[in-house]
Amino acid sequence: MSAPTVNGDRLWQSLMDMAQHGATPKGGVCRLALTDIDKAGRDLFVEWCRQAGMTTRVDKVGNIFARRPGRDPKADPVVTGSHLDSQPTGGRFDGVYGVLAGLEVVRSLNDQAIETDAPIEVAVWTNEEGSRFSPAMMGSGVYGGAFTLEEILDKQDIDGKRFGDELERIGYAGEDDPTDHPMRAYFEAHIEQGPILEAAGLPVGVVTGAQGQRWHEITVTGMEAHAGPTPMAIRKDALVAAAKIIQCVNEIGHEHQPGACATVGFIQSKPNSRNVIPGEVFLTTDLRHPDDAQLTKMDAALKECCANVAEESGVTVDVVDFWYFAPTPFDEKLVTLVRHGADLHGYQTQPIVSGAGHDAVYVARRAPTAMIFTPCEDGISHNEVENAKPEDLEAGCNVLYHAMLEAAGWHRGGHNEAE
Repeated sequence: MSAPTVNGDRLWQSLMDMAQHGATPKGGVCRLALTDIDKAGRDLFVEWCRQAGMTTRVDKVGNIFARRPGRDPKADPVVTGSHLDSQPTGGRFDGVYGVLAGLEVVRSLNDQAIETDAPIEVAVWTNEEGSRFSPAMMGSGVYGGAFTLEEILDKQDIDGKRFGDELERIGYAGEDDPTDHPMRAYFEAHIEQGPILEAAGLPVGVVTGAQGQRWHEITVTGMEAHAGPTPMAIRKDALVAAAKIIQCVNEIGHEHQPGACATVGFIQSKPNSRNVIPGEVFLTTDLRHPDDAQLTKMDAALKECCANVAEESGVTVDVVDFWYFAPTPFDEKLVTLVRHGADLHGYQTQPIVSGAGHDAVYVARRAPTAMIFTPCEDGISHNEVENAKPEDLEAGCNVLYHAMLEAAGWHRGGHNEAE
């Protein structure tokens, strides 16, 4: 019996329809978490799930779970999903592909009259991007025990708006306990957000795990003074000191190859006036490595650099450890199911470690987890020009389809395909 496949045209159209919510002039999306546009995207997803015969429920952090029942109502579900929120200048595929690939799996199950033993669920995790509210991956983080519900509900955006209040405002503050959701297995399909698969000419990456990450918040405090009368030799310029730290972060990334990434992505200078020497600078750092020992060395190198800059520049440097998660290996059995799904369709693959954080990293704390990567054009993501080929997205969804079928057990025409 031939292997069932998904409807790639329908998947692509769903992605294009969802991209209308928050569409930007350059072809991307701006769908920040818990905004009216996020609500519109959530509402569209929920309506599509209703049309597919699924039931939906929402937990207290706003995570959505849409369920297709299985033959065994007591069985833990096989779950797939990702997120619908985006960066301010985000693309049409980051996160949303994983959600709509899951919906396409369910639609294809319906089209082909396939029953599964375990229920199938599609999850939308709240605020994966961490753009409007920080840190990232809040919904999955509460599920995985990285954060408490209370601390997340009290987070505020740059305008002082509270996460919990905004969740209530858009109508997605549910009643379910976010930590009470057992899963038989969790799969997440995602564009790679890097250049490896495209460079290799491969349609599918079998993700074996994710890099560890350490985020810091750094405040450099010097002394504000007039830019004209203050001699260079006695200045305590916080921005100059911050520039030295930024250069140091870049060097740390180069010095801990292979695999290291080090970034300063956000900076604020005060008072931000052209004729005043900056007295305070706030910046963030993002350190990543697939090996936790190397990540620890990078963290130590950053803190040593900050101490040296403070002494040399006559400023104070306060470093706060904002966020950390260790490198995460994925479940070997589920990784094998992903590989088997690719082999079934004749897709060439390669193992790959995720350079980005994903909801799957926190879900892996609670449930067996695996990921599927598909190429994106020039490896570009978190950018309005982010792009992917329909045939590659279809291939990844076909792999997801079969991995989920094997994990859930399936039946068609009275025949048990899992046996």
